[in-house]
Amino acid sequence: MSGMTRTGDRSALRRQRAAGNRDRDGRGRVRGGPAILQYGFRPFFLLAALQAGLVIPAWLALFHAVPIAWHSHEMIFGYLGAVIAGFVLTAVPNWTGRLPLSGWPLAGLVGLWLAGRIAYDTAGPSWTVMVIELAFPVVLAGSVWREVVAGRNWRNAPVAAMLTLFALADALHLLESVRFDLGGAGTRLGLATVAMLIALIGGRIVPSFTRNWLVKRGGTALPASFGRLDKAALATTGAALLCWVALPERFVTGVLLAVAGLLLALRLARWQGHRTFGEPIVVVLHAGYFWLALSLALLGAAYLAPGAVPESAAIHALTAGAIGTMTLAVMTRASLGHTGRAIEADGWTVAIYGLVTLGTLFRVLAPVLAAQYMALLMTGGALWGGAFLVFAGRYGPILLTRRKTA
Repeated sequence: MSGMTRTGDRSALRRQRAAGNRDRDGRGRVRGGPAILQYGFRPFFLLAALQAGLVIPAWLALFHAVPIAWHSHEMIFGYLGAVIAGFVLTAVPNWTGRLPLSGWPLAGLVGLWLAGRIAYDTAGPSWTVMVIELAFPVVLAGSVWREVVAGRNWRNAPVAAMLTLFALADALHLLESVRFDLGGAGTRLGLATVAMLIALIGGRIVPSFTRNWLVKRGGTALPASFGRLDKAALATTGAALLCWVALPERFVTGVLLAVAGLLLALRLARWQGHRTFGEPIVVVLHAGYFWLALSLALLGAAYLAPGAVPESAAIHALTAGAIGTMTLAVMTRASLGHTGRAIEADGWTVAIYGLVTLGTLFRVLAPVLAAQYMALLMTGGALWGGAFLVFAGRYGPILLTRRKTA
């Protein structure tokens, strides 16, 4: 994750150690305790993988009995909430130079996430369930805001703002289940927030990690630097997603989404992805960003030419494709790099990338090929969920054991 941020100066850690406090090691982690609680990515990436790998088969098995709202909520605010937490809790110390959340405070945040899952899955819609469920995203957003403000790291305030919007989206989704008809605004806001995070953060890490890999191999054609096209792509994407949340299915929304998809694709084309096929752990980042560009273009087409492109296909290009691929790309890379292992894709990791890609293709094609809908849906769901179960099996032991030393 260092590719997306400046390296923190660890000033808080230096002051603490200079004062004689040795409660934390040289990386700022609380000494002692289980390895799973040393850094935020460890418990949350494992929980996210298990959540995605188990919820999808459960939903498919009960396809005609379980409301789509349950499936949407658990994948967006359950699985994605855990992935986001694992990412930001590991990246924040690099942004601010402050201490990482670890030990019992991290365990407490994990407990809030688990409490939300248990309450939502076992009890009917109620104000009590809403309070329990919202505790996790609200505390997560608050903790990131605290670190950004304390570290005066205003450059990453937009990420904290995105987390606040994500918590608001969860609240809107729950309000719909309790009393109000908001027309799916909570779901759209949640997905739009994550799409914007991928556009922003993916726009940092994809060219950065690509540049690093190409430089090590003596490459001279490197990803283009951030410029006007990047600014235009991000601004248009933000406007398009805002319109999608507030004014879905409008002509202007369709135009903005289509233009945003095109600009993101042009942005991606400048990052030399075709030169990275020798390393799957790099090329998969480009694949995730490609799905983002394609999903917005398809969503725009669905509104501009109703019936030509099923909206469901566009939505799953975003959820299964862009979000699924990019989260697995980050989870595999961070799990290796932050535990002292070589950032290289072994056979199991390549299998993870292959499963999520095939699963997405089947899921996107399902509403297009209506006659084979159920077969494609079931096959795609099994492949996509399988990618996360393979991640849990391959990376679970890494996340549960201490950092590898040279």
